[in-house]
Order: sequence, then structure tokens, then C-alpha cells
Amino acid sequence: MESVILFLNSFLSYLLLMAVIVVLAGVAIFIGIRLRKNKDRQLGSSQSAAGT
Repeated sequence: MESVILFLNSFLSYLLLMAVIVVLAGVAIFIGIRLRKNKDRQLGSSQSAAGT
């Protein structure tokens, strides 16, 4: 019974670590998309202002 508890403890520890990594990756992707959209918007407005 003790080995089962140790296994579950280890398994849940790695599961928590994986969840943290997934959340961090999701936040990084969200920030990257947001920064790219802002950059594209700024480039578009500067090009349209330079073209007129």
C-alpha cells in the first residue's frame, strides 16, 4: 500500500509540473500573438500614413 501512495505522490507531482508548464506556454503564446498584432497594426498605420 505504501508503494501505491508513493507512486501516486510522484505521479501527481509530475502532473502538477506539466500543468504549470502548459499554463506558462499558453501565456507566452497569448503574449506573443498580442505583441505581433500590435506590431502589425503599427506597421499598417505607419505605411498608410507614409503612402498618403
